[in-house]
Amino acid sequence: MKRRHIITGLAAAGALAFASYAMAQTKPAASKSAPGTSATQTVRIAYIDPQSGPFAGVGANLLKHFQFSADLVNAQLLAGPGVTFEMAAFDNKASPQETLTALKQVIDQGIRYVVQGQGSGAALALIDAIDKHNERNPNQAIVFLNYAAVDPDLTNSKCSFWHFRFDANTDMKMEALTAYIKDRPEVKNVFLINQNYSHGHQVSRVAKELLARKRPDVKVVGDDLHPLGQVRDFAPYIAKMKAANADTVITGNWGPDLALLVRAAREAGLNANFYTYYAGVIGTPTAVGPAGENRMHMISYWHPNITGYPGEQIYLDFKKRFNEEFYTVATYTSLTLLADAMKRTGSTDPLRVAYAMEGAKLTSLHGDIEMRASDHQLLQPLWLSSWTKVGGANKHDIEKTGFTWATAVAYPTYVATQPTSCNMKRPARS
Repeated sequence: MKRRHIITGLAAAGALAFASYAMAQTKPAASKSAPGTSATQTVRIAYIDPQSGPFAGVGANLLKHFQFSADLVNAQLLAGPGVTFEMAAFDNKASPQETLTALKQVIDQGIRYVVQGQGSGAALALIDAIDKHNERNPNQAIVFLNYAAVDPDLTNSKCSFWHFRFDANTDMKMEALTAYIKDRPEVKNVFLINQNYSHGHQVSRVAKELLARKRPDVKVVGDDLHPLGQVRDFAPYIAKMKAANADTVITGNWGPDLALLVRAAREAGLNANFYTYYAGVIGTPTAVGPAGENRMHMISYWHPNITGYPGEQIYLDFKKRFNEEFYTVATYTSLTLLADAMKRTGSTDPLRVAYAMEGAKLTSLHGDIEMRASDHQLLQPLWLSSWTKVGGANKHDIEKTGFTWATAVAYPTYVATQPTSCNMKRPARS
């Protein structure tokens, strides 16, 4: 398939006016113009993620990401003339059970597209429920755009035609992270700490597997799982790390569970390197501060100081509007790939759009990407970056800390790609 380039329309972005959340909840799903004029359609997209509880701050920030990205799509007519996107927020409280309650509300409102990413447990619940719904109601099918839930099972044993993942999965990220650690002789004693749910279990599993293969001399001196979003004081965990002489910490924690962890490490004077998936999430850079200089590392598919890609201006526009960091490029990529499929098919029908998204190739904010048809896993480059003082090419001050992310290693897409065991069942084409 010929690669298509996304036009960023950056000049238009600054002039956009954002619709209120209330309007997003109540505006009709579609409207037609008067006879003799072009038809218009508003595609409502349900955002099912935390709006309350310990992860509410992350949820609110990422809803802004999606609204910002939707307005860019609308300004550039990426979904085609007359088709606009509108976000509708549903609070799942980071709970799989509440996620299913929210999905029922989405179905009742006739919304056909869902985005979610904060928690692989919620994502697994969504895949199962959407598969069952679509099988029973093929004319009201729903497509699930997963922007951040990274459990590998989601595109392997649990893969679904109706699910598309836009983040690199846990195995992909750990493959790159351990490729970096392999050549770091100072890494000798590794402590694993993760949240006690599917993603945390997968991080622990693959870290031990890859370290044993790439660095058999490294000792795993701790492997702790803690309740998701419930620990307020990580000092006991940090004490265990110090007692085990850990020189390296590997964690898939995110949100307050990572911010509180690194704050406790800073206060206890833990002299260890942290290798993380989500140190860029809102609030964590502030918790890291100067204590993490050259010791806090992150594996990700983007950071604001990578060069040669068009993401910088969008990052700056978002930051100017909200006074917050733009760090989850998958919010933009998911909506632009969805819009591209709608424009190419001339349709917003979920079945036609889902088939059009399979194998799609675009140039997004961080380079060339491909939605692998076999399992609906996005293939994209990765970066291993380190926390350093602002200066030179590393110019973007993160959360007014005076520090930022600097590339240590860039991994091209073919290096970051992992095989899949998905055996996907596809519905008949309309």
